[in-house]
Amino acid sequence: MTNSLLVELSRLQFALTAMYHFLFVPLTLGLSVLVAMMETVYVMTGQVIWRDMTKFWGLLFGINFALGVATGITMEFEFGMNWAYYSHYVGDIFGAPLAIEGLMAFFLEATFIGLFFFGWEKLSARAHLMVTWLVAIGSNLSALWILIANGWMQHPAGAVFNPDTMRMEVTDFVAVLFNPTAQAKFVHTVSAGYVTGAAFVLGVSSFYILKGRCVEFAKRSFVIASAFGVAAALSVIVLGDESGYTITDNQKMKLAAMEAMWHTEPAPAAFTAVGIPDMKAHRTEYEVKIPWLMGLIGTRSIDDQIPGIFDLVKRAEARIQNGLIAYDALQKLKANRSDAEARKTFEGAQGDLGYALLLKQYVDDPLKATPEQIREAAWSTVPTVPYLFFTFRFMVLFGFLLLAIFLISVWYTIREVPAPRWLFKMAMIALPLPWIAAELGWFVAEFGRQPWIIDGVLPTFLATSSLGVSDLLITIAGFTAVYAVLAVIEAKLMLQAIRKGPEGMSEGAGLAEASTRTGVILTPAE
Repeated sequence: MTNSLLVELSRLQFALTAMYHFLFVPLTLGLSVLVAMMETVYVMTGQVIWRDMTKFWGLLFGINFALGVATGITMEFEFGMNWAYYSHYVGDIFGAPLAIEGLMAFFLEATFIGLFFFGWEKLSARAHLMVTWLVAIGSNLSALWILIANGWMQHPAGAVFNPDTMRMEVTDFVAVLFNPTAQAKFVHTVSAGYVTGAAFVLGVSSFYILKGRCVEFAKRSFVIASAFGVAAALSVIVLGDESGYTITDNQKMKLAAMEAMWHTEPAPAAFTAVGIPDMKAHRTEYEVKIPWLMGLIGTRSIDDQIPGIFDLVKRAEARIQNGLIAYDALQKLKANRSDAEARKTFEGAQGDLGYALLLKQYVDDPLKATPEQIREAAWSTVPTVPYLFFTFRFMVLFGFLLLAIFLISVWYTIREVPAPRWLFKMAMIALPLPWIAAELGWFVAEFGRQPWIIDGVLPTFLATSSLGVSDLLITIAGFTAVYAVLAVIEAKLMLQAIRKGPEGMSEGAGLAEASTRTGVILTPAE
């Protein structure tokens, strides 16, 4: 039996540090590519204003990058300090992508970011452009390896449990690398980062346009951000559909909870656009459904069914029963490693061992579990449906709102008429939306996996370290205080740079180039 308060505090601490760190990641991803695109235009055209843009947005990227690195290091230590059994159980698998990320990706971007800032007068224009693109590539490679590790937690492919070492071990590293869940998460997350970068540049550029400052600079930034934002937002939507298709195969319970689908519907299933899920009554009130949509998104067919929560709970109960066979055989192997019959029995049922471990939340010896405890453990595989249902829908709503703003912005950049003031104000108001949507997306991904820390393999409540509640309370308070200070520093540095503006980047030479106008009218209409 486990200390539930210890588990919840451990989860809370990691959630706080992870979600705080993820405030910096999307902007790093988006700004790195936008800055590289701006410098590419500078090298191709020789127009100094594009160098000014590269330097200014690069400065904001650098501030954000530094804070992202500082907050990311904390999580590396938490795997050992707060989740010691998890690290022991799957460290050989989970640690490999993180090590590669540090050796290949992080050192790449960390090395070349110095050359980006201090190499303007020492490198040729083409060499500096290569440095900028290497920073952008390094940022994206960092996301790739981290999401390979996280994707394995969502869908543990290419690994099996070894009863001799009592740990999970890699059997196919290629399967770990090309895990479909990890690949879908990578492209979706990176696209969301591009949306964040575009929304940030669009909002700050709108501020300058409304203030009448650095108008030519702001116009160009507005144009490139709006076009990049449309492509990125459309990618997020399309790749989000791919993520939905992936979890239909690998995380059926997460999908059913996101849709509040209590019962299996005839194919193709409808999408619940609006509703109020009731966890106690196991039903959804005031539903407004769109016929066929969920079936088409989740299965890309009109024939395949998406199982509902009740059917999935029955499957979980059956897997717990089968897992008990594996658990019993494992106890015999502990007593006698040479027991060939027990080994054969274990190998036949080991895929469900994790489900038997769910019973440890209710009884010390799973083999002594009652039918009621088995049923309760099966229902514990259902995450809190209302949280996932509403979080997912707000994430989608914010994504479409951002797409609408980008589309309207592009429309006005290609027309020979002044843009309305409300467009620039809307771009500024919408600045927080990509961060909120990204955090909601991570909540859906991580909370939707519960009660598993590794889906179907290891329950979260078994993965913690042997810490005291007071230890966690003190460190949570400490992290909160330190991160609050870092948030103030980040906000102050960013606001100072934005208020100062790009005027001094090239002594105003690039900003005053009358011969390089954008060819669009973005001046606010009176």
